[in-house]
Amino acid sequence: MKTNKFFLLGFLMLLVAAVSAQDLISEKDLAKIYKNNDVVVVWAGAADGYKVHITGSISLPHSTLCTDQPVRNLIKSPQEMAKILGEHGISPDKTIVVYDEGSTKYAGRMYWMLKYLGAPNVKMLDGNMKAWKAGRKPITGAPGKAAATTFTAKVDATQLAKMDEVKKAVDNASYVIVDARTPEEYAGTAETELERPGHIPSAVNVNYETLSDAKGLLKSSDELTAMFKSKGITKDKTVIVYCETSVRAGVIYLALKGLGYENVKVYDGAYLEWQSTAANTVV
Repeated sequence: MKTNKFFLLGFLMLLVAAVSAQDLISEKDLAKIYKNNDVVVVWAGAADGYKVHITGSISLPHSTLCTDQPVRNLIKSPQEMAKILGEHGISPDKTIVVYDEGSTKYAGRMYWMLKYLGAPNVKMLDGNMKAWKAGRKPITGAPGKAAATTFTAKVDATQLAKMDEVKKAVDNASYVIVDARTPEEYAGTAETELERPGHIPSAVNVNYETLSDAKGLLKSSDELTAMFKSKGITKDKTVIVYCETSVRAGVIYLALKGLGYENVKVYDGAYLEWQSTAANTVV
């Protein structure tokens, strides 16, 4: 009986570890598969950051899938995004690995957009380009190429929060709203062009930068769990994450999903939309 208990405990520990790491891939593991036909590696950072990149990777800056109407950096329609992804050779039938220069925010943004579109197998390179270079893995200045394909979107609307739901979530015990910006932005003391600096009422602040260690790798599941729980971000609640334009929200979304949080959404309109609506309270 004692042996069975230890076996069960070991199995559960392995299961937790697998869940927490399911959508991260190390530079060592990516190096083993990045040339496979069923894998596509996608640069999600700024266009000018693609000068030196992972060999064979496709350049698709996250902003390519966004529009600035009615507010900056909103995602385009699923049909438009699917068309752009397909034109770049990206298909939901493949393992899609996203990465950026090391900030995690652009890769996180692309990760969330792909999950919203229903792509089942999306991963972020842990440590991003920093880790790839540190591991002395193949880089190039030549653009990667992939034959155009069809990206069939299967939109998962549960991954997206709109302003009406955010209003419902304010002071609602079944929700927690997470602001991914810096403490200064959250407090409204940072220099900004926003008309109404501050944050959404009842939101808690988790600066997305605190999720990574000095090497740019995502912190351990124990560290992340402790960080989130200290802010009242628990698995029994629906979590809505935002920043100024929700670019920085994606990596928190990824981390929470990896820890087994089932109900996590990104408020795509973000603080930019919230504060531009006169009827909304800002604190």
